[in-house]
Amino acid sequence: MPASRTRGQRAGLTRRAVFEAAMALADREGLKALSMRRLGSELGVEAMTLYHHVSNKDALLDGLVEQLLAEVVVSRLDGESWQAGLRDYAHSLLAALLAHPNVVPLVVSRPAVTSQNLRMMEDALDALRAAGFSLDVGLDVLHSLAGFVVGHVVTGGRRDAVEQVRHLSDVDASEFPLLAEAAARVERRQGSNSRFDFALDAMLAGLEVARTSGR
Repeated sequence: MPASRTRGQRAGLTRRAVFEAAMALADREGLKALSMRRLGSELGVEAMTLYHHVSNKDALLDGLVEQLLAEVVVSRLDGESWQAGLRDYAHSLLAALLAHPNVVPLVVSRPAVTSQNLRMMEDALDALRAAGFSLDVGLDVLHSLAGFVVGHVVTGGRRDAVEQVRHLSDVDASEFPLLAEAAARVERRQGSNSRFDFALDAMLAGLEVARTSGR
């Protein structure tokens, strides 16, 4: 005789469906709106039914971080092209964070210690070691890159470079000629990610120095 199904199974819910609904609610109304009762209402079930799939509110928040990071495309780093691999990872992480700005505070405050994330880090460390980085520096590379991308988003990454310098457009050019000229040049540039790419390229160049110097 088959085992009886739990209430969560009878409701047709899956863990994935619960987290997809939680992400949609957080995207739409922010983290303050996210409660087990509200999420149950969104899914058409009692709040208690959700506990068959997620143990508590903390586990729900951790799952949101895991789901966001699952959207990041991680190409396998090759020892010969580690810079290109890290650049692709940075852009993919940036896109995922910008797609879910309300979840970014969770990414900052809750480390994603999941098997998927740990496997990605393990593979990346293996490739960075093959490229000439020591293991400790390789780990510094991964943490520094993630911190750079998150910091870019937290400090206004959705705004492009032109918008970020718009407040300088009316500065007195006779008193602050360099600022006025710099702002004008930024306004003439194309590409909303130009500042992000500039900083990312500088960071990767610095990592190359660290790699060759044995830091």
